[in-house]
Amino acid sequence: MLNKEKTIQQKEFISMLASLLPILRASIGISQGEISEYIGVSRQTYCALEQGKRDMSWNTFLSLFLFFISNEETNEILKSKKGFISKVYTFLQYKNNGTDSRENERQI
Repeated sequence: MLNKEKTIQQKEFISMLASLLPILRASIGISQGEISEYIGVSRQTYCALEQGKRDMSWNTFLSLFLFFISNEETNEILKSKKGFISKVYTFLQYKNNGTDSRENERQI
């Protein structure tokens, strides 16, 4: 996948998750401060993300994605979004471009 295509897809994933943040957080009854502690950002940063006042980094997306898929209630909400979880999983799969990983290890 080309870097430009990869970046576009990352932005689409981020946009989808960002639009769901208030719903996901409210569904488990957690405060902005609590979730910010779990994912390692300030409460102000999380608040700005939830309000769309700040762009989400890819690392923050991954932290939030893992947090929400690990919770039963929020996982169900994400599952209802037309294959969102499976698309992210597919995107995250490492592709070694046809070389055997054992061969790569021997070359190091």
